[in-house]
This record gives sequence, structure tokens and C-alpha cells, in this order.
Amino acid sequence: MARIIGSVGMSHVPTIGVAYDKQKWDNPAWAPLFRGAKPAFDWLAQKKPDVLVILYNDHLNAFFYDLYPTFSIGAAPQHDVADEGAGRRPLPMLPGHTEFATHLAEQLVADEFDMAVFHDRPLDHGVFSPLPLLWPHEGGWPGKVVPIMVNVVRYPLPTPMRCFKLGQALRRAIHSYPEDLTVAIIGTGGLSHQIHGERTGYNDTDWDDRFLELIEKDPMQLASMKLVDYVRLGGAEGAEVIMWLAMRGALSDDLKLVHKSNYLATTTNMATMVLEENNVHVPSSGEIRHGNPQTVGIEDIEGTYPFDIPTGVDKVRINRFFWNMRLPEARAEFSADEQAACEAAGLTAEETRMVRERDWIGLVRYGTNFFVLEKFARLVGETNLEVYAEMRGETFDEFMATRRVPDAR
Repeated sequence: MARIIGSVGMSHVPTIGVAYDKQKWDNPAWAPLFRGAKPAFDWLAQKKPDVLVILYNDHLNAFFYDLYPTFSIGAAPQHDVADEGAGRRPLPMLPGHTEFATHLAEQLVADEFDMAVFHDRPLDHGVFSPLPLLWPHEGGWPGKVVPIMVNVVRYPLPTPMRCFKLGQALRRAIHSYPEDLTVAIIGTGGLSHQIHGERTGYNDTDWDDRFLELIEKDPMQLASMKLVDYVRLGGAEGAEVIMWLAMRGALSDDLKLVHKSNYLATTTNMATMVLEENNVHVPSSGEIRHGNPQTVGIEDIEGTYPFDIPTGVDKVRINRFFWNMRLPEARAEFSADEQAACEAAGLTAEETRMVRERDWIGLVRYGTNFFVLEKFARLVGETNLEVYAEMRGETFDEFMATRRVPDAR
């Protein structure tokens, strides 16, 4: 059963990564920051959590305005480092936890938080700015991560109260996981800063000190504030501290403050806070939930293959192959040489066989989503109706005889 041991709040600032990579740990300008982060590193080294659930925001490196979700959870088996314009940082791939992330997504949706799910997008400095200060990584990271991306970039942002309630729902979801895991919650962002307009460079360290006190002792006061209050007090981009509220919502009220520090080096007041559960909650059997409560028994419906998160992660290669058939160049490549196109996409011999034999039912059973499969069907000259008939093991005429418009094609 999964247990939450506590949390770390830490700022995510690109210059932290630059200073870290240039080994400026003892530089007089940067040393206070790294000294302030060391107690969090030591706490995690002592507690050895199996998984970090990291609440962060993407800075338009993996998501863009054409699709920027309010809340999204990463379910990949591993996560890459985003190139933010200056090259990829020299950090190893970050292990994910697909099974745990799937469980959290299912339970959060059941708890009426409509999570988006991603598994093929890199993580930017929202994660990788603080993480090397929290975990060693030479030879690989010591545990796994489930990233939860929060929109604090484009309005409408989730309200502070909504973020706090997300944390509360996250706590319930974590405690309902049936396997034995220790979990630490990482909240990132802030503190006070503004990086656009004539107010660029704004800070208020008195507000930052007050925020850190309230996040520990009275988070409901923070949750009850409006976003405009955060902008006025902490700067436009300083409003991203609402992600700390999600972190705090995942904790109980029986906490010990292990460490707190903040340091204004450049344009952002950089903070570190460690909160530890005094009595780690051990979930009872009644709290444990298995799978998606909305689909219990769906496996008993004959001839039905629900497309879920693990399927999407495991079968992403062949689904992307068919999804790409919406592109003229992909269609031309396949039409010119089917075998070569399959090999270029990295399909296995069995996947290639199903593609070349137009094994529609085999592909669906294998984990191909029909809505990408139909793009391929159009390329090879079959209508959806013809594919339906073949999946049912019928001729086209037999299938159409069961429809109201038997002459449709």
C-alpha cells in the first residue's frame, strides 16, 4: 500500500540548472542557494522514497497553446530532458512509473478531476531544475517519478482552491494504490517573480516569507485567495506557487517542518521547504482500489477491447505509424514501398505482417486504436464499413444486410 512520507517544495528556475551544470556550487553568488537545497537532498537520501510525484508546469517546451491542458499526468516508462533552445542538459533519462501513474489517473478521474495523460513529451526545467539538487543521478536516478503538469502559463489557470483540492484527491489516490510504495510529493515553482512587461524584476521577499509560513500552518488561507492576489503580491509569474498548494493538499495537518530557506539571487526568490509527516498514514484495506471503477466488468463484454493508458504507452509505435497516415508524405512513403515504410517506423515482424495483410481484427486485439486505423484503411482503399465487416468475420454484403442503408459504401 502506498504511503506519503512528506514533501519538498522547491523553486524551478532555469539559471539554477545553468549554475549546477557549470558546477558553481561554491561560487559566493550561488552557494546560499545550494546550501539551502542540501537539507532536502539529505532528507530524501535518508527517507529513500520509491517514487516522487512532481507537480510542475511546462514552459512551452513540451506543450503549446494549440493544446495546453489544465492538469496532465505523465505515464511514460521514462522521461527525456527537453531541449529548451540551448541543447539537452547532460542528465540521464528519468524513470517513470506507468502502473502507478495509470492508477493515479484512473482514481483522479473517478474523483472528478479530468486529467489529461501524456507519455511522449519531454520534461523541462520545471522538473529538471530542482531534481539534481534533490536526487543524485550519476549512473541513474535512485527512484521513479510521476510528473503532474499544471497550467500556470495561460489563463484561465486553475484556482488556488482547485489546486489544493487536487492535492487532496491525489492523497486519496495514492493511498488507494495496492502495492507497497513510499511516496514524496514535490511542489515546484516560484517564489515571487515577474519576467514580462515593465514590472519585470518584481520581488517581495516579505510576502515570500509569509507564503512559506502559511503553506505550512494555514494552507486554507492561501487556497481562499484569488489569482489576482498572488499576482499583486508575488508578481505575475509568482502566481505559479499555486502548485505548492497542490503539494500541501496531499499532506495531513500533522507535520514537522524539517527545513525552510529562500534566497533571491536573480529575478526569482528561490526557496526550499521540507515537510515531513509525523505519523505516516498506512492505508486500510477499505481504502484500496483496483483499476478504473467505471469499467469494472468490461472485460466480460465479448468482442470489446477498451483502449486504456497502458495500451497507449505500450503500443505507441504502431499507433503512431497509423496516425502518421494523415500526412501526405507518410502515405506516399507507404504506397511506394510497404515493407520499407514499416521498417522505417521500427515495426516488429508481427506488426509488419498485420499491416501488410490488413489484419484489422488482429490489429485491434493487439492494441491499435480504431481511430488511427481508419486513416490507414482509407489509404489502402477500404471504407470503415468494409473494415467493420472484416472484424466481424462477415462479407461486406452480410454486414450491410444488418444495416438500415444496405447500399451505403
